[in-house]
Amino acid sequence: MRAAVTSHSTPPPRGSWLVARGLVPERGPRRVLAVATFVNMVGIGVFMTSAVLFFTRAVGLPLAQVALGMGIAALVGMLAGIPTRHLADRRGPREIYLLTLVVRAATTAALVFVHTFWPFVVLVCLNQLAQSAGGASRGPLVRGFGGANLTQFRAYLRSVANLAGACGALVAGAAVQLDTRAAYLTLVVGNAVSFVACAAVITRLPSLPPIAVPHMTGRWIALKDKPYMAVTVLDAVMGIQGQVLVFALPVWIISRTDAPRWFVGAAVLVNTALVAALQVRASRGIDTGPAAGRAIRRSGLAFLVGMALIAATSTMPGWLAVALMTLGVAAHTVGELWHTAGSLELQFLLAPAHAQGQYTGVAGLGAGLANVAAPSVLGLLCIAWGAPGWLLMGAVFVAVGLVAPAVVRWGERTRPDPVVAG
Repeated sequence: MRAAVTSHSTPPPRGSWLVARGLVPERGPRRVLAVATFVNMVGIGVFMTSAVLFFTRAVGLPLAQVALGMGIAALVGMLAGIPTRHLADRRGPREIYLLTLVVRAATTAALVFVHTFWPFVVLVCLNQLAQSAGGASRGPLVRGFGGANLTQFRAYLRSVANLAGACGALVAGAAVQLDTRAAYLTLVVGNAVSFVACAAVITRLPSLPPIAVPHMTGRWIALKDKPYMAVTVLDAVMGIQGQVLVFALPVWIISRTDAPRWFVGAAVLVNTALVAALQVRASRGIDTGPAAGRAIRRSGLAFLVGMALIAATSTMPGWLAVALMTLGVAAHTVGELWHTAGSLELQFLLAPAHAQGQYTGVAGLGAGLANVAAPSVLGLLCIAWGAPGWLLMGAVFVAVGLVAPAVVRWGERTRPDPVVAG
């Protein structure tokens, strides 16, 4: 077995400093996936940063209608996640991913012709459906071409995605500064072009045939997998942390501290830079179920430290609040790195190869519910209640982290076949 693995590995080209340093994958499918990720996330970063402004200022829709339409789309994508992602298991991930990119390009480009509410709703719902199916089909591609060190490659792709998203956000900032319809339309068209470019890159990947379903296997096995559902619930609760820095912290800075308002953007920049720089390093060694459980346990403690530091800033002078919140953001980011690494490992590890898309759909459903619940939960605890609410939310994350290793052990014991790491 060891010889077979070695025979398929390609040493990095001797002349490439970037490959030797691990900054760029060697030529082949992994480099293709990295380039596609960067192109796709630049386009998404460009548009998502300014989406609400485009619909309100360029299209002319009321903010309430924009929020309602995007909420409907998120709900549709979340509920349709499992059946749409089942397609990747049965039809081949590369082909489904290409189809979703084409659909997203078409629906995004069509937004330039929208002037009323219902066409907007239809297009964003179709786009969200394609995004849901695309996320599931991309997962098996990463698994199929990730190589021997799949955990490290997934972490590398996340660093690439964060870097690309930050680049896209900077481009969007220039358009927002101009604040003209032409500038906003340019962002929309640019996002559509990025989907086409990503599809062109993905065509360079070889096709991965669907994995045969074992005999007597039920159709919706992910929903019947109690340990996996338990892991998904815990991950959804922990996933509320994803909106701490983008929702709770900005409101806290402006309404409860003397920190300057520019620190809202600086906090996001600190988080993005740390994720891009440290995700690969933080994911090393998290390639088994027990390691993933321990990583999630550590993440809960890191979140508590970060939230405690942020909670302490309400009565401090502005400069001291900035210093302490910077430490809090750094601690929270470390927790985010551990949580992401552990969560991704479990999504792949506990899912049978023939139903990777379906299981990813269940995980996506949990993440979607977390995103829906996060603003209300964080608003009630962290903003309305203040410092005690930050500490209580941190304590919830610690509790989830403490339970996680036991639930992971349960999941590994109940796998129908021996679980193979990575």
